[in-house]
Amino acid sequence: MRRTLTMLCTLLMLAAAGGGAAHGQNGPRTPSPPGARVYFVNVKDGATIPPNATIRFGVEGMKVVPASVNEPNTGHHHLIIDSDTPPLDTELPSDRKHLHFGSGQTETEIDLPPGKHTLQLVFGDMNHIPHDPPVVSERITVTVRQGAAALH
Repeated sequence: MRRTLTMLCTLLMLAAAGGGAAHGQNGPRTPSPPGARVYFVNVKDGATIPPNATIRFGVEGMKVVPASVNEPNTGHHHLIIDSDTPPLDTELPSDRKHLHFGSGQTETEIDLPPGKHTLQLVFGDMNHIPHDPPVVSERITVTVRQGAAALH
């Protein structure tokens, strides 16, 4: 009887939380409008950049706001460096390869060692969770070389 009651309570809690399946691990995902996209403003795939480059982020169809703002069609940028696209149904990691711009920044200076690197943008909601559908840039490859021209 006690085991049945425990299982019943667990099932009721899962049902109340939405079960987690259709909502991702952190609850319902924030919708994105059709056609929304993020992109790199001043760097293209195959570009050669200096070790200390300012990278600018762009978005169309949505508005950049700080992570504390909960309004429709808004969010903030996350820059993924030298890493695969993270899961797009849960909070994005935050570490040296997954940079959060929760204050609404639209550019950053990155300091990368010489060589090839990959960059990708993911737009996240106030909880750092990608929208539904996700608003993600293509992953681009850049080559960092000492003496390369500064990006504008």
